[in-house]
This record gives sequence, structure tokens and C-alpha cells, in this order.
Amino acid sequence: MAGSSSHQIKNICVFGGSSPGKEIEFLESANHLGQVLAERKIHLVYGGGSLGLMGGVSIAAFLGGSQVLGVIPKVLAKEDLLGKTIGEELQVSIMSERLNTMFKHVDAFIALPGGLGTLEEIFHISSWAQLHIHHKPIGLLNVNGFYDKLLSFLDQAVEQEFLTSSARQIIISAATAEQLIDQLQSFIPIIDPSMSRIHWSTEKSRKKLRLDLSLHL
Repeated sequence: MAGSSSHQIKNICVFGGSSPGKEIEFLESANHLGQVLAERKIHLVYGGGSLGLMGGVSIAAFLGGSQVLGVIPKVLAKEDLLGKTIGEELQVSIMSERLNTMFKHVDAFIALPGGLGTLEEIFHISSWAQLHIHHKPIGLLNVNGFYDKLLSFLDQAVEQEFLTSSARQIIISAATAEQLIDQLQSFIPIIDPSMSRIHWSTEKSRKKLRLDLSLHL
């Protein structure tokens, strides 16, 4: 949900494909996103390597003057798999540690076009937002309508009452990097009443969550 600008973004995590994709616009948009991050003095956290869209956004951001941190599992750190990481590299043990580490270092998330890994990451972060683990803004860079069908699926999930309207508004989208970053900066989360009882900071609340079968996701 857009509102008055109140969210200061210093570091953004970008998810995306390690492939450049079929259409040249995908790589061009990744390059442009990196340039815009640098112009706005926003630093980049990403999944490491230098291939595909991840390579495009990280190289462009780095060349533009942004600090770049690549977080990558040790098993994937071999240069013949994803290429050499741009900027600083932080190696972790497993995939879940990678996502947790990226999460801790950033103020917002953007997904470029990508495959299963990109979808897993963006939905993982979105489900945490639904559960009120965080309120960091999440956006899809919808290059050439790449995410149109996914957005339609989410709307259908609301229509069929598998997703609340407030949860649907967790994921925002825009066609250009400039528009998307503007929306991320002005994002104001909508609090889902069914989730308002959850307080992750205490053991008591965790026990209550395990026992409360009335919560529906």
C-alpha cells in the first residue's frame, strides 16, 4: 500500500535469475536497476556470482559506486558455477543461512525475473511479512509483464479466500526501477487483524502460536 514517504532505504536485497533470460530487456533492466541503486546511493545485497541478471545488477551497482555484498553458500562459490562474486563475498554453509543473512542486512527486497530460486526467495520473505516477522517492503520488477500471471494468481488466491487482501498487498510491483523504488520507499504495511496477536520476540508468544489452531495462512 502506498502512502506518505516514510521508509528510508539504505540497502536493498535483489533476487533474480542467474540466466540472462530470452529477451534482451531482462538484462537491460537488471543493468538499469543497478545504475539506479547507485544513483540513489543505495547499497546492494544479492546472492553472489556474476552470471545472468544477478551479474548485471551487481556489476552495474558496483561500477556506479554502490557497496555490493554477495552472500553465497560455500558449495556454490566455485567460479565455474555462478561466476566470481562482485564486491564483497560472504560465504555461508546452507541456503537457509544465505536468506537469513541477506534479510538481516537490508531494508527492502526486489525480485527481477527469475526461476524457482527467485520465486522461493520472494515468497519466503513475503510469508515472513504475512506472519509479522518483519515489515520490510517487497517488490517485483515486472519487466515486459514477466510477473503478470503471478500477480493474477495472487488476485485469484484472494478471490478464492486462500489469501487475505492485506496479505496480497505485501507484494507490490512496477515496470521500471525508478517506479518500484519510489513505491518501496513510500510503502506502508497493512496490519492483518488475524496476525496481530503474534509477537515473535517472546517465548510465550511462540508457545501460543503453536497452540493457536485458529490462525489461517
